[in-house]
Amino acid sequence: MEKRHIAILGSTGSIGRQALDVVRQHRDMFEVELLTANENSGLLIRQALEFNANCAVICNSAKYDEVARALQPHYIKVFAGMDSVCDLVGGDNIDIVLTAMVGFSGLRSTVAALKAGKTVALANKETLVAAGKTVMELSRRHNAAILPVDSEHSAIFQCLHCSHGAPLERIHLTASGGPFRTWEKDRIAAATREQALKHPKWNMGSKITIDSATMMNKGLEIIEAKWLFGVGTEKISVIVHPQSVIHSMVEYADGAVIAQLGCPDMRVPIQYALCYPSRLPLEGERLDFAALGSLTFEKPDEERFPALALAKEAAEKGGNLPCIMNAANEVAVAAYLQDRVSFYGITDVVEKCMNAVDFIPDPDIDGIFATDRAAAARAEEMIFGKTS
Repeated sequence: MEKRHIAILGSTGSIGRQALDVVRQHRDMFEVELLTANENSGLLIRQALEFNANCAVICNSAKYDEVARALQPHYIKVFAGMDSVCDLVGGDNIDIVLTAMVGFSGLRSTVAALKAGKTVALANKETLVAAGKTVMELSRRHNAAILPVDSEHSAIFQCLHCSHGAPLERIHLTASGGPFRTWEKDRIAAATREQALKHPKWNMGSKITIDSATMMNKGLEIIEAKWLFGVGTEKISVIVHPQSVIHSMVEYADGAVIAQLGCPDMRVPIQYALCYPSRLPLEGERLDFAALGSLTFEKPDEERFPALALAKEAAEKGGNLPCIMNAANEVAVAAYLQDRVSFYGITDVVEKCMNAVDFIPDPDIDGIFATDRAAAARAEEMIFGKTS
């Protein structure tokens, strides 16, 4: 494998930090060209110095001077703001862009990378949830590959390589069930932020951890799989697998099911995307099947976890409804983390916004950005009594 020049957008988040751990293990295979962060200037500085990044962007322009003072004496170029991120991802010095920004904020930079013909390692599922049709069209038009980083979609991607082009019959998305898998509905209703953030298997950022607790995360993944693999939602099912060993499965016309298994370690799908189609060694835990003993499966309970049903509705109706759902969910999750809404208040806000914001059957990219603003404003009005 030839050395790859990479940009990591959101390098201070959970995925970004784990991506840099992959780079640490393969210094001779990667050159870090660009690192970006939203707020965490201190960690961005340390990362840029450790990996001798060519450029660093701090999206909060108020922190530009701090980052510039620390990095410019080391000949690391420093920029501020999302416009700079979008400009820099198209540089000739970048081969692959890992988009690990949280939420809808990752859409602009992903679009910019695709328009520049860059391979995108996609860790930001909200990009395809909100604007799947537009993003996939850009990928085809500019011959820019999208490689999935989500563990479930990476698993599906790997399983499809075993098919030799045969069409799939069904995708089985596995879900851990989150921290409240065995809880009764009344107990879930009173769940605190601290309880929701205790994921039983994965170490993730706070937003995605709450999405896992509500099972909205799995609903977002249904929409993402629809666009990544070009299948209807009727061919995508969710199965709860508490051990989180099988990361997803693909079923074929003859009834054969191929699964991808591994320890719950996000560095594996990150490295696979950054190195594709090569497989490099990676230090970490290995599966001990004898110690596992058994693998179990359950049907998801949409009464206790209504976010999954809302996401299925959005996936089936399409248009800008997934964008409405996603924007409302981002606002509601942030409010839950601030103790401003209850656990089920998250899905209540999402459902009300899905019914209240104008539906657009075939939105363009400007319509998607307008929808995101409108849905976020409506959600904020519901929660805080004011628009943003």
